[in-house]
Amino acid sequence: MGDLSSLSVPLWILAVVATVDTLAMIAIAIGGYVFYFRVTRLVRDLEAQQIAPIRLKVDAILADVKGITGRASHRAERVDDAIAGTMERVDETATRVRAGVHVKVSQAAGVVRGVRAAIVSMLQSESHA
Repeated sequence: MGDLSSLSVPLWILAVVATVDTLAMIAIAIGGYVFYFRVTRLVRDLEAQQIAPIRLKVDAILADVKGITGRASHRAERVDDAIAGTMERVDETATRVRAGVHVKVSQAAGVVRGVRAAIVSMLQSESHA
């Protein structure tokens, strides 16, 4: 075994290196916290100055789009109802016209048949006489 005094210098060197290492770690931790705090504040300020006004504008635009979409949907529904009503009235009118024409054509055909029968009857009575 050697002299204890020969070990004291390396132990002091190790103690100083460990202390410097610990102080460096503490400094890095404090620097990291300061960096984190500054970045967080920068993000918060950036959001307040840049993103919040843009978000308000986007929200206003979305509200306008929602209103316009609602009105367009309501108007499209009204147009659909109007078209459906018009189609029903056209169908009713076509049915009435068809029935009216059918009745008049039937009456005209009856008159033509009656005139024809009268003419045929007259011609046959003249030919027998």
